Amino acid sequence: MFKKSTIATLMAGSMLASTAFANDTPGEGVIARPVTGAALEEVFQHEVLYRALEDLGYEVAEPQEVEYQTIHLALGTGDGDFTAVHWNQLHHAFFEESGGDAVLEKVGTLVDGALQGYLVNKSAYDAGVTNLGDLTKPEVAAMFDADGDGSADLAGCVPGWGCERVIEHHMTEYGLRDTVTHNQGAYNAIIADTIARGASGENILYFTWTPYWVSGVLVPGENVEWLSVPYSSLPDGQEGQTKFGDKDLGFAVDSIRVVATDEFLAANPAAQKLFEIAKIDINDVSAQNRLIADGEDDSADISRHVDDWIKANQATYDSWLAAARAAAN
Repeated sequence: MFKKSTIATLMAGSMLASTAFANDTPGEGVIARPVTGAALEEVFQHEVLYRALEDLGYEVAEPQEVEYQTIHLALGTGDGDFTAVHWNQLHHAFFEESGGDAVLEKVGTLVDGALQGYLVNKSAYDAGVTNLGDLTKPEVAAMFDADGDGSADLAGCVPGWGCERVIEHHMTEYGLRDTVTHNQGAYNAIIADTIARGASGENILYFTWTPYWVSGVLVPGENVEWLSVPYSSLPDGQEGQTKFGDKDLGFAVDSIRVVATDEFLAANPAAQKLFEIAKIDINDVSAQNRLIADGEDDSADISRHVDDWIKANQATYDSWLAAARAAAN
């Protein structure tokens, strides 16, 4: 026959085990509403977080896909709970315009060391076009004239992404309006044309960023080079280091962060902890983006990419879940 003390000990142990089991899914019954961009190349980083949220018991709603400015506005008005595609410097104006710290919070650093800037083909660079300011010279601009109007054609940034604000600021700040045309539209179509022209031996001038697949095709240091800018100048109150190595790229070296509503974070400490500690190496994102560019671009492919990443980083991934569960206690 058990002693009362033994029975009490067994009951306590059973209660602790039940509590531990219950805390495996602290998000049970909660629907998390992501808001994302439309770029297929940004699905991967979101899907890694979705998988972790689901392992914590959350139900992840079908993402709203909108442009970056609208992402922040949707979060600011409570029409979504979080995004994992906030560029800390580039999108800061969007953050402030959507209510800022009063309703939103930047959480963790999901991807670090993100770059943006202007590039030209290596032969043009080796011929002396090394600075964006060189394009104020009509004879230099004419080297990159794709449509015969005498102006350099810059493959630029989609309106609403944030990068277009920086480029438009530079166009005025560096005196490029008379010699450079900032071509905007569907970026993938514009850059595909740029890549094709480069492959045929034409000079090319374009904007891009990392992590992204373009730099796996047009490889800096091999067939293209980053341009410097005349001096650092950023719009919208942006700050940050714009130098990368010995070049001033004109854009702040950035990080990609989660932005979530204060309300969601306050109600979901497990999700908050996950967002705080989750990190994905920028090279892993670029490698996955290259798989997309090579044709592995449907939902089953991307789900497999997420499976592979988690398997390769299992201990790290499991540590995220453990910390998130502990935060919910």
